[in-house]
Amino acid sequence: MSDAFAASLRPSVLHLPRGDWRTVLDCLCAHFPAIGREIWLERMRRGRVLDGEGNVLGPEYPYREALRVHYFREVAAETPIPFAEAVLHADDHLVVADKPHFLPVAPVGEYVEQTLLARLVRRLGNPDLVPLHRIDRLTAGLVLFSCNRASRGRYQALFRERRIRKVYAAIAPALPGLSFPLLRRSRLVKGEPFFLMREAEGEPNSETRVEPGERRGALWRYVLHPVTGKTHQLRVHMAALGAGICNDPLYPRLLERSRREIDDYCRPLQLLAQSLNFVDPLSGRERCFDSCLALDFDACR
Repeated sequence: MSDAFAASLRPSVLHLPRGDWRTVLDCLCAHFPAIGREIWLERMRRGRVLDGEGNVLGPEYPYREALRVHYFREVAAETPIPFAEAVLHADDHLVVADKPHFLPVAPVGEYVEQTLLARLVRRLGNPDLVPLHRIDRLTAGLVLFSCNRASRGRYQALFRERRIRKVYAAIAPALPGLSFPLLRRSRLVKGEPFFLMREAEGEPNSETRVEPGERRGALWRYVLHPVTGKTHQLRVHMAALGAGICNDPLYPRLLERSRREIDDYCRPLQLLAQSLNFVDPLSGRERCFDSCLALDFDACR
């Protein structure tokens, strides 16, 4: 990643914890043991470690508890994701992108440059882009971005106050024994391992309306209307109904690590963020965006 491009992405922030380190460098090395000291030294040399006022921190900068440190995440030799995003709409306030399967929305883990956010920042030349919501890396479809700080809060409120209508499509096993439309309401909590979600007893905190669409024998295309936006909500709800979404490596059965950590580009998760509909908080006009992507029955093997 070039320094110019990396600098356009927002830094991560760490408030230094209590300790007896001599320098900020010593504290960073202890706090992030997976990142070698030589890597932090190289980042400092290139001005990639800053204080809260934007001043470059060097190797001898003294440690101070609660000091706010900004640093830029980098991943060496990132594997390119061979699918392109599309920009469906761009104006002074919003960008609507069509995200392909396998591409993360924002930097996480081993992904920094190979993310939808990073690609759009570079493509549009706007470092102020911020995703207004997230979809899973394995899910394809629409993602809405704010590109203007002045109006950002107005659009964020659409999601916070559930004033935006989201429709998803999914291909999963047929459920001929159930009556539709069906409303799935349940309490979702952290599962085991930590990256899984599960349904638990208690007051529901998630809700999805499920409707069947095209039917092809043992497989149906479903239309999903999430009322809430919990992590993995649609995947967990469909699995709980007995129709885990095709090619899902997590639900209803967690695949072994060797299989789920290697992307099979021929078998994408058959889940698509298909449409977004809302009343624009600035203009008061109805806005509707539809994905140009499609699911594939033939990929369900």
